[in-house]
Amino acid sequence: MNYSIVIVGAGPAGIGAGILLKKLNFNDFIIIEKSEVGSSFQKWPKEMKLITPSFTGQGFGALDLNAIAPDTSPAYTLNKEHLSGRDYAEYLKMLATHFDLPIAPGVEVIHVKKGDSKYKLLTPQGVYIANSIIWATGEYQFPNLTPFSGSEHAIHSSDIPSWKALQGKDRIIVGGYESGIDAAVNLIHTHNKVTVLSRSSVWDSESPDPSRGLSPYTKERLVHAMDSNRLIIKEKVEVREIKKEKDTYKIILDNKFIYKTKQRPILATGFHSGAIPLKELFAWGEQGKPILTSKDESTETPNLFLIGPSVVHEKVIFCFIYKFRQRIAVVIKEILDRLEYQYDNSIFKQYQDNNMLLSDLSCCEVSCEC
Repeated sequence: MNYSIVIVGAGPAGIGAGILLKKLNFNDFIIIEKSEVGSSFQKWPKEMKLITPSFTGQGFGALDLNAIAPDTSPAYTLNKEHLSGRDYAEYLKMLATHFDLPIAPGVEVIHVKKGDSKYKLLTPQGVYIANSIIWATGEYQFPNLTPFSGSEHAIHSSDIPSWKALQGKDRIIVGGYESGIDAAVNLIHTHNKVTVLSRSSVWDSESPDPSRGLSPYTKERLVHAMDSNRLIIKEKVEVREIKKEKDTYKIILDNKFIYKTKQRPILATGFHSGAIPLKELFAWGEQGKPILTSKDESTETPNLFLIGPSVVHEKVIFCFIYKFRQRIAVVIKEILDRLEYQYDNSIFKQYQDNNMLLSDLSCCEVSCEC
């Protein structure tokens, strides 16, 4: 199975890349996915929703923040503003069908081997050979399960299918970023008493960039949760260890203070980069993100490209759909130029007009005057 391009992952990044290739009439590619289209979104807790709102503003030149192709809108398709994971997976599946994308589901990459001029992707179904790899696996399937000693006694938020299914009325959450506060808000709705232990300040982020603090959607829900008088947030505390003694969990902080609970603690400790399976093929930055060229290519391994929420350039973080979709066309254009493929440049112009082709990162300093 030999292709010019193999895309690994059928989430929004992988599907978005496949759609652009189809629009350019380039068909020498395949998308391989270890499960099915949008599978990570289907694993979200049932109550979890996208924090970025969807809105149909295309008529005025404003692309839906969660769209991954021009002239599409999850809001218009599903008549919802904040989509659940299952909703968004449905949107992705619709696009995959509409654009007749070549997707091989149930194919897991076990190992990637770099040859002299091509890659070999080893899978249980056989070997895929590619000139270029676009790695689009996302991060949700790589939760940070071991942030401190004894974390095996806790359950990660990504392993909870529904907050309503949890038993008990007294919960402790470790982590105060988006996933931790989302968990707290949903548990308050189920009449739990919740304590959040956060190493940072939940309220005082000075950045309007939701990659660096809570989104307005989450802060608004947090205000209502605080009004319940059943939510306690302990800021700037560091959890060092969790111990289990009989039927009690002891959560030990850096100042030796101990929280005790009968319910299994919840880890909202984030996720590792989706490029972790290819760790040896990338150079890595201080924050656990791959170091990339200006074309989002590995600095260590030619023709290996990264798209999706793990893309970072200096101070610019592309961890939301409306951000990383702006880099997909940059990668596709670079690969097709190397292949000397003749394409219709008006397609890239369409993407640029829809804020889906961002090549100059100097414009990405987030500021807000009021």
